[in-house]
Amino acid sequence: MRPRALTTFAALAGASVLTLAGCSGGPANAPAADVAAEAEFSGTLSILTKFAGDPLSPYFEDLAAEYERLHPGVKIELIQETDQSIKDKTKTLTASDALPDIYFTWTGNWAENFVRGGRAADLSKVIGPDTPWGRTFSKASLSAFAYDGRYYGIPLYNNGKFMGYNKAAFAKAGVKVPATFEELLSSCPTLREAGYEPVAFGNKDGWPALHYLQQLFAYTVPEATLQADFRPATAKLDHPGYVTALKQFKTLVDTCTDTGDGTNGVLYTSAQEAFSRGKAAMYYQEVLEFDNATAGRGLSPDDFGIFPLPVPGGAGGNPKAIEGAPEGYLVNARSPRAALAVDFMKFVTGSENAEKLSSPPYGQPSTVIGAVTPKTSSKAVFEGIEMVNRAPQLASWLDMVTVPEVADAWLAGGEAVISGDTTPEKVLESVRRASASAK
Repeated sequence: MRPRALTTFAALAGASVLTLAGCSGGPANAPAADVAAEAEFSGTLSILTKFAGDPLSPYFEDLAAEYERLHPGVKIELIQETDQSIKDKTKTLTASDALPDIYFTWTGNWAENFVRGGRAADLSKVIGPDTPWGRTFSKASLSAFAYDGRYYGIPLYNNGKFMGYNKAAFAKAGVKVPATFEELLSSCPTLREAGYEPVAFGNKDGWPALHYLQQLFAYTVPEATLQADFRPATAKLDHPGYVTALKQFKTLVDTCTDTGDGTNGVLYTSAQEAFSRGKAAMYYQEVLEFDNATAGRGLSPDDFGIFPLPVPGGAGGNPKAIEGAPEGYLVNARSPRAALAVDFMKFVTGSENAEKLSSPPYGQPSTVIGAVTPKTSSKAVFEGIEMVNRAPQLASWLDMVTVPEVADAWLAGGEAVISGDTTPEKVLESVRRASASAK
């Protein structure tokens, strides 16, 4: 999952741009890391991961131990953080000019801050799509970390957003998988009568609302318009699909969640638990969460199914778009161990370790071609990633694809729509103002 508090993100992104530019003078003046050099297997290699806690933490711990066994002169220093804590940790390390040799990144504006600030090594020579290592990844995952034709990121796993549902609950209620957004809404009263919360939803951190909105925006707004509106320099934010999507989201919250306008006070993890315990019939979740959903006693893997958030009738965007994006790692452009960092990440993304990452209990679908199969991954993870890979358009996370000021305006707007404190039209006005001030 991807909990992100936007205020923290805005502070981090703003600090990153200022701090990085101040320290390095931009990419042109940053010391060039020789990523293509022969690695020297000695010294300490530091890595900031987003794999703290069960069941993820053993993955990098085991890899580090194995790499140290293969190269006795190398010591791996792991800094393992959670989805939520990594933002503050990255902010602290950036501000103190102490980023590790390898560090986690999301795509979009988040990664671009480090590229613009000269802190991300240009990996084009070693991971470009025509290199031996680059050819082991899907082109889409590599392109997600490309800026101005250069490749900076190592995509570790892919991700997408789907509605998870309890097949037993649907069967008990006599409900079929909805083919349209309208059918989804109409199924909710029936599921509630059968004794289930139709859709578990917790928006205390704000970003879960943005996941619904971004998928609906992809359905209701043409892709070219969306891409232009993500950048303040070209944004108009006047397409009627935005207001339509905001209204659809409000209707879903009011119709399908038991907390309604009180969902802003519900934790995302509480919604997760309601679904995994079998109390809720549906829960909008990322592929990365699929295996966790069935890890308890309430929901069996056989009863767990997924489907994309259904398309509303008359949508003017792309009905086959899927919200999602890969996540990965950057190499510190100032690292004296850049070549060693590249060698370690080649080890991490080798076929054996990529298959291990994609398998339970981790369930993090690797971007390495051939790593996610019905044999290596759970049925739901394989099905989800197949849909992500086939999608003609990936709508990246709304809080990562645009600048922090605009992301914060969307965050506040989503919360206000849920609570009923404002209208979709006024939300869009506030987003336009934020975008104009960011130009």
